[in-house]
Amino acid sequence: MSLISALAKIHSRGLFGDCDNKKENDLLKISETKNLLIIQIAQYKNSTISLENISVDNLKLEDEPLQVISNNDTRILWNGPKNWFLISKKKELIKDILQNFKETDFAITDLSHSRAIMEIEGQNTKEVLKKGCPYNFNILKKNSSINSTYNGIALTIDMLDDKPDKVRLLVLRSFGESLYHSITDASLEFGFKSI
Repeated sequence: MSLISALAKIHSRGLFGDCDNKKENDLLKISETKNLLIIQIAQYKNSTISLENISVDNLKLEDEPLQVISNNDTRILWNGPKNWFLISKKKELIKDILQNFKETDFAITDLSHSRAIMEIEGQNTKEVLKKGCPYNFNILKKNSSINSTYNGIALTIDMLDDKPDKVRLLVLRSFGESLYHSITDASLEFGFKSI
């Protein structure tokens, strides 16, 4: 059985929108990200385990709002009190997680196939997000994440970089196409390259 991407039927490569007389570096870049491990880690209220003793891929879980802890392969997004999303290129981490997180203290849920993931990069990234999301993106910085809505679609926004702005959008797979259309429509005025 082969993996079918959430955006396979609609994501096509090319230049779209107002691209005339613009350098390629001035265009937004929109891409689909596939084959990532996405794990939700939730610590039970009655758990007495200290977070100081817990790490995944040499990253410690921190219960700090909006914060992202990362290395080259793995990002851990704060998703709520004692609740995190782990996103990694290393699919084998699932074995370590299941061994190291006792089920009496944590709920571990594999969300890898339940999300559509897009990335937007470029100087107008925040302007595109402002068109459909009520969050104040002027204060969003590198290595922070939020849960919000975009044109009524619930999503997680992970700020990967700020030079240039680059975000990763995670949405329920069933809303992937709707979000893709909303984002690409909002990007037309700036011009974008779909990669």
